[in-house]
Amino acid sequence: MGKWGKRIGYGIGDLGCNLVFSTMASYLMVFYTDVFGITAAAAGTMMLVTKFIDAFTDTGMGLIVDRTHTKWGQGRPYFLLGAVPFAIFTFLTFYIPAWGSSGRLVWAYVTYCMLCTAYTVVNIPLNTIVPRLTSDVHERDILVSTRMVCALTGTAIVMSITEPMVRFWGNGNEAKGYLITMTIYGIAAMCIFFVTFASTKEVVPPTIIQKHSSLREDFKGLTGQAWILFFLNLFYFSLYVVRNTTVLYYFKYNLGRTEWMSLVGILGILSGLPMLLLLPTLEKKYSKRNLMFCSILLYIVGDLLIFVGKNSAVCLLTGLVVTGLGIYGIFGITFAMQPDVIDYSEYKKKASVAGLIAAFQGFFVKGGMGFTSFIIGVFLKKGGYIANAEQTSKALSYIQICFIWIPIILCALIAMCTFFYKLDGLRNEMTQELEMRRKDMSNAV
Repeated sequence: MGKWGKRIGYGIGDLGCNLVFSTMASYLMVFYTDVFGITAAAAGTMMLVTKFIDAFTDTGMGLIVDRTHTKWGQGRPYFLLGAVPFAIFTFLTFYIPAWGSSGRLVWAYVTYCMLCTAYTVVNIPLNTIVPRLTSDVHERDILVSTRMVCALTGTAIVMSITEPMVRFWGNGNEAKGYLITMTIYGIAAMCIFFVTFASTKEVVPPTIIQKHSSLREDFKGLTGQAWILFFLNLFYFSLYVVRNTTVLYYFKYNLGRTEWMSLVGILGILSGLPMLLLLPTLEKKYSKRNLMFCSILLYIVGDLLIFVGKNSAVCLLTGLVVTGLGIYGIFGITFAMQPDVIDYSEYKKKASVAGLIAAFQGFFVKGGMGFTSFIIGVFLKKGGYIANAEQTSKALSYIQICFIWIPIILCALIAMCTFFYKLDGLRNEMTQELEMRRKDMSNAV
């Protein structure tokens, strides 16, 4: 298989994940309240509880991956093992049993938890496998960018066709429409994971074989650079949630551009595509640290352009595109840093903890998304926001704070973390040292 076959085979794994993950993020709450038949409070509580369960399953899966040693590699087997359960629990999550409200609530808890666990089984290895696919830094950057483009494509597919598919398959019966649509997504994701398994091969072994160590010992393998990566994920995904949650409020209520809602959504998804396509070339010429600073600056400039040019359609659309370039630049660079951070643990601490690093990334991502959603809700409530009504000046000012100023604060926090990132200067040294250790291991065998 050629290089692009491997790149696309790896990248579409995230498309498979996003067919279901993006649907859950956008439609699951309304499905539970309007179709499944549980209250918003019960659904919200359930999703909060599952975040705590995710913390344990993510960590557990990370530890399992670090201790997996098969002829197929460490992470790759789980694309095969997790594919079928992922499809099954996607179907069951959107199946409505003919039980009472209490029985349906229990069903929702169990099936949603199992779907989140199945997602963890395939997604944690997807995050850990890049350093095992190649030791070439530029090739790693291309793999990460390919994955980000595929993830973006998955989100675009979900946002474009889910509602029409629910209407088409349901023909007036939303429960049937959701069930058939999500079954199609689940089967498609399952097939994609099989392709990812067949298209990838772990050819770069770790320099350390992780044996029966304790969690405390595994923690010692985490470096300061790993914690920088974790906080970058926390602040980036907080920024992502703020922007994508409040942009529609800002354009609808503060700017009165209700006719732009579809355009705003499309630009929000697709404006970052050029940045993701350019990143491998840019990362070949410039350090990730400097590219991150440039992406942060792009986002802030675009944000301020929207604020200052609120009466100009050209300024608003340009601002949306510029913020899209900035936010997806931050996105792509954050994930491109991960293989370097994994290598640094092997280089500095002589510890193979790729799974644990991916697990903590996932924990900080989910924590950031959950906490930020809570903060936005608090701000809107404090401002006196009332859905589908003319907003007071206080409500409009709070929406403005959420969309314009909180993202700038988050950008400053991302910049602060990036200031302490130092692996660009160590990349060549790490590669040479780790290759030498692998040769020594091979000679010893």
